[in-house]
Amino acid sequence: MLNSPIDEIKNRLDIVEVIGSYIKLTKAGVNYRALCPFHSEKKPSFFVSPTRQMWHCFGGCGTGGDMFKFVMQIEGVEFGDALRILAQRAGIQLQRQSPESAAWRTERQRLYEICELACRFFEKQLQEGATGQEAKKYLLDRGLKEESIERWRVGYAPDVWQSLSDFLTSRGYQQEEVEKAGLGLTSEKGSFYDRFRGRIIFPVFDLNSQVVGFGGRVFKEKDKGEIAKYVNTPSTLLYDKSRTLYGLNNAKVEIRKKDACVLVEGYLDVIMSWQAGLQNVVATSGTALTPFQLKILKRYSENLLTAFDMDVAGDSATKRGIELAQAQGFNIKVVTMPEGKDPADIVLENADNWLKLISQAKSILQFYFETTFNRFDPKTPEGKREIAKIILPVIKRIPNKIEQSHWVQELARKLETKEEVVEEELKKTGLGHDLPEDVLTVPASQLKSRKEILEERIASLVLKNPQNFTLLTEEHLVQLSLRIQTLLINFKEDKPAQDADLLNYLFLKAEAEEEEEDIDHDLEIKMCLKEIMYLGVRNKMDKISRDLKKAEEGKDPERVESLTQEFSELANKLLK
Repeated sequence: MLNSPIDEIKNRLDIVEVIGSYIKLTKAGVNYRALCPFHSEKKPSFFVSPTRQMWHCFGGCGTGGDMFKFVMQIEGVEFGDALRILAQRAGIQLQRQSPESAAWRTERQRLYEICELACRFFEKQLQEGATGQEAKKYLLDRGLKEESIERWRVGYAPDVWQSLSDFLTSRGYQQEEVEKAGLGLTSEKGSFYDRFRGRIIFPVFDLNSQVVGFGGRVFKEKDKGEIAKYVNTPSTLLYDKSRTLYGLNNAKVEIRKKDACVLVEGYLDVIMSWQAGLQNVVATSGTALTPFQLKILKRYSENLLTAFDMDVAGDSATKRGIELAQAQGFNIKVVTMPEGKDPADIVLENADNWLKLISQAKSILQFYFETTFNRFDPKTPEGKREIAKIILPVIKRIPNKIEQSHWVQELARKLETKEEVVEEELKKTGLGHDLPEDVLTVPASQLKSRKEILEERIASLVLKNPQNFTLLTEEHLVQLSLRIQTLLINFKEDKPAQDADLLNYLFLKAEAEEEEEDIDHDLEIKMCLKEIMYLGVRNKMDKISRDLKKAEEGKDPERVESLTQEFSELANKLLK
């Protein structure tokens, strides 16, 4: 009998599937591993155990836990929201009337409910409203199919001041909550009105396909040029434009499968690409790529294909976003678009043409070389200078030195100059727009002492091979922390573990270490024990040194002599 929603969720969901929907996992013995999503690393140190239904990073950040802890950290939410996300995934209805579940119903959850209701309202207006039918006809004329409109939950906001807000307040939500969800505004005179009016509505989803925001697009000829083409949800508790990519909830599996992500600018570009059979597509919704978006994309693939309007000579936001991606080590290709057309236009004319353009994408360096050499004359000193001014920063941002050397040679060849000259100029060239420092830092509370690391290493090796317990003498055991002592003694005597979380963590650590090259376990344990004994002696000597200083200051010769003798004995012990 499962006595709580938490137990029921854990019974229905597998942690490998949950975590695997966020990051790419590869099999590693009985476990799975990946690059840790919570800190930057090149060697995978993040392990997931299907047997123990837990995860842990044995690298820089040292975090770990169950599926709830993972969702909390990856989504940046409290426990109540993680519970709701996983309950929805498991198909479990949380009973709101219980006192326990009432506490889970956080402010975020209220905003999720408001956004979901608003999405349904807009969908209904598109399907049933008189003007909604005009909006639907516009979408169909643009090439969207009926099933695409339904799949992406496209809707329509009536051209009325308070239609949505009246609907939401009639369902028990306050105007203040509607405003916090980004759906309402208060005028200077104090009147409340809807943010979205008379527009086609594209809901924006998080990675779990929950509605977090909206984009509204004009479609009537009389409105075009008169008002802003797009209106978007402002930053809210749920929605942050710099951390959101439109369509990623639907595209993440395909991105991982194809190991590539196609970046476009608009909602229609994504939807029309899906209709053309290209499903690893996401939109930046008109913004430049941000470090946060790149960090999310890197969970799925390091290969990006951009279908933006690129101005290599300008200082555009799009160019700066690409520079960030290049500096982060992404492999970038550029889809060369016909002038004045976007992906949605190309698909409408001929879907095969869009797929052909994708297949013909050029590397970012090829694109820069072609466009820059077409723009300036490489035969003149002025042209050479301008070409180098644009291309050298791009070469400088290539992390791989071998690849960088290739493009230095290519630039020297095309400019008809010596490689050494290009390399000299490269040294003087700045990177342009540097990446900000990693936003994720390791809390000081997660940093372990050297002794804790050594104790865990010994315990994991003993758990891996219980025969290693014979290497631990009574003198060794008393040097270990009480927590590790108790765990090892209980394990040896086949008693139930008092600290199941620590035992599971150490077992996973032992299994993760099996991925290392073969080592001599006996020698490893002896070396760890020797270092722990050394640390213990050093700590005693440090304390004696402090006491000795006080005794000298207090002019206590007998105490000084006693401490000096004790210090000398410990020093000799270290030399053995």
